[in-house]
Amino acid sequence: MPSNPSRAAAIVAAAESNEIGYLETPKTDMMLAIEALQNVCREAGIGVHDIEAVFATTNANEIAEYTGMDPRWIDTTSIGGCSYEVHVAHALAGINAGMFDIAVVLNGQAGYSRRNFPRGGTSGPTRSMERVRGNADPQSPDTMYLMPYGVGGAPTLYSHAMTRHMYEFGSTKEDFAQVAVTTRDWAMLNPRAVMYSKETHPNGGEITVQDVLDSPLIAWPLNLLDCCLVTDHGGAVILASERVVHRFRGKPVWIDGAGEAMQHTSMLEIPDFTTTSAKKSGARAYAMAGMGPQDMELALMYDSFTVTAAITAEMLGLTRRGEGTSLWDDGKAGPGGSGIPVNTNGGGLSFNHSGRYGMMLLIEAYRQLAGIAEDGVHGVKGKQTAARSAVVNGAGGTLSATGTLVLTAD
Repeated sequence: MPSNPSRAAAIVAAAESNEIGYLETPKTDMMLAIEALQNVCREAGIGVHDIEAVFATTNANEIAEYTGMDPRWIDTTSIGGCSYEVHVAHALAGINAGMFDIAVVLNGQAGYSRRNFPRGGTSGPTRSMERVRGNADPQSPDTMYLMPYGVGGAPTLYSHAMTRHMYEFGSTKEDFAQVAVTTRDWAMLNPRAVMYSKETHPNGGEITVQDVLDSPLIAWPLNLLDCCLVTDHGGAVILASERVVHRFRGKPVWIDGAGEAMQHTSMLEIPDFTTTSAKKSGARAYAMAGMGPQDMELALMYDSFTVTAAITAEMLGLTRRGEGTSLWDDGKAGPGGSGIPVNTNGGGLSFNHSGRYGMMLLIEAYRQLAGIAEDGVHGVKGKQTAARSAVVNGAGGTLSATGTLVLTAD
């Protein structure tokens, strides 16, 4: 009979590539992933040959070959930015089934460096980039029915979601701008964040709601500061079964619940511009964990755009329907705020966003729940929260697929 895999495994280490952000010397996806793999093994106190399962969106075989791994389990599930939350769910299931004890989930993505390579230099451009470059299937519904109306990149798609939310619920550009402001407040406590300060980026440091409103218009109603960065990043987490979890150097962060879902692929088929499948994936994760949104003390949510995070908050039950931006009102979700902390690394809006942001959510969730968020490198005084539980939600495609995890401290 199937068993509930809740807490059958834990995350025991998390690490990034040596360099992240806007790299002066371009690197490939593979280079960033291998650096992250080396660093996470060092954090865990293991060698690469101790890893029994490898999860990556595209290049798991190449990584295993390059490093001399002999994995029992190989998973290349690729459904966008939520792939890594889904990888954790699959690893949890595999561990619970007794297939392996130690797994790595990793990602390398040269979102910025790829523009310096003649033909991309990475595992492949996103669908939106393919459309922009004219490489899309000319018979696909998106090509035939969206592009003639000027829809060609992510902002032009997400602008519809924000417009509909404003129309249906009365939210304003100012409401969404507060999401960007609070996220920047967290980035200013993270020395590795692109927007940590004026020294790390000319547009870094403190911003106001008015700054967001005054930033260049990208696709109405989205301004530049409503949109995520496009950078380079490599990241990895090590998972271990309950049987071996205490062999590792780091504190375990338990996987209490996991869920995945989708509601469409093309936005031509989206049932409601103000919803995502996080409502389903979140409900599944909460049910597995035997917990609910009221039990969450930290939220790490995909913020490709300010509207993404706000709608996700509603889908995960952290706010009432139509009131997603209220989570960030008056800085409540920021450092020292009165509400639940959200995106404490600075988010895709101000920390880093290579194209598939879900790995960065996992890494920050681990650091917060393991109590190592103020290590002087990935966080300074004020970044560590007191959270003992977290909901982590990745999104893939255009508000399409989602993966949700419920994690708890040891």
